[in-house]
Amino acid sequence: MSSNTSFRLSIQRLESLILEDYEKGRVIDRLELFMQPDSHIIEELIEKLFRVVFPGYFRDYTYRVYNLKNSISNLLEDIAYHLSSQVFIALRGMSDGAGTDERALRERSERITTDFIAMLPEIRSSVDMDLSAAFDGDPAAASREEVIISYPGLYATTVNRLAHALYGLQVPLIPRIMTEYAHGKTGIDIHPGASIGKYFFIDHGTGIVIGETTVIGNNVKIYQGVTIGAISTRGGQRLHGQKRHPTIEDNVTIYAGASILGGDTVIGHDSIIGSNAFITRSIEPGTRVSVSNRELQFRNGHTTEQRHPSNDDDTPEWCYII
Repeated sequence: MSSNTSFRLSIQRLESLILEDYEKGRVIDRLELFMQPDSHIIEELIEKLFRVVFPGYFRDYTYRVYNLKNSISNLLEDIAYHLSSQVFIALRGMSDGAGTDERALRERSERITTDFIAMLPEIRSSVDMDLSAAFDGDPAAASREEVIISYPGLYATTVNRLAHALYGLQVPLIPRIMTEYAHGKTGIDIHPGASIGKYFFIDHGTGIVIGETTVIGNNVKIYQGVTIGAISTRGGQRLHGQKRHPTIEDNVTIYAGASILGGDTVIGHDSIIGSNAFITRSIEPGTRVSVSNRELQFRNGHTTEQRHPSNDDDTPEWCYII
């Protein structure tokens, strides 16, 4: 028997093995077509929604500016068609299949879609305030246009506001697909369930994690590497629906690398959380939290020198500078 024939027979035996593995009845074994939303269509919907939110920055250049009314009309019809179709698939996929009234699901998906589109002006208002927060809060920002086009924090926050609206309308799967798409593009992981107030600014952004039941107030500023998470997830699904993540009140700044954990943890308004702080209990309003001065060691040739950073007050500014 030639090596080529032997190889072909080996592949055929392996094919039979894989096909048998599909018969175990697990979730990963489902073969039904179109039972789950299409992530590629959802990603395209995000880009189309950005054309609605920022019509002059992410628009389809086949349309002329003077034809904005017609182009937006066509765009919204396209969004409505594809979104309602994907919502229908998501709703049907989450049903048990027994006695499912597909007509009722179709009508529900259409109501959800129209409700979501009606929320777009309010979402745009929130995004506009986020834009102002980014420009006002970052001396490196040359213009608001630069923030819109190039800041990952605004991109991730905008996707989250869109996804959070669908999450509030009890759409399964799709909001999470949306925020994970933004996560992949920006390195910023915001669960669509997180509630975020007005005038929100993420600076730099990479490595930020904001959990599902987080509540963030108005005028909050967060730097890279911040985790707003749960203390423990050992309880698994038994914790589903419980408040597992912190509440951040108004006018709070959280600097790079800080971790704030726990559903009972409340960061009081007008507080400052310094870099690398690890917090698992509530903080009173107006509190400044900083990590104790760290000893620095300098080695040069045959000499070793140890120094403490300057400590002019109880909360040295070096804890906060990025």
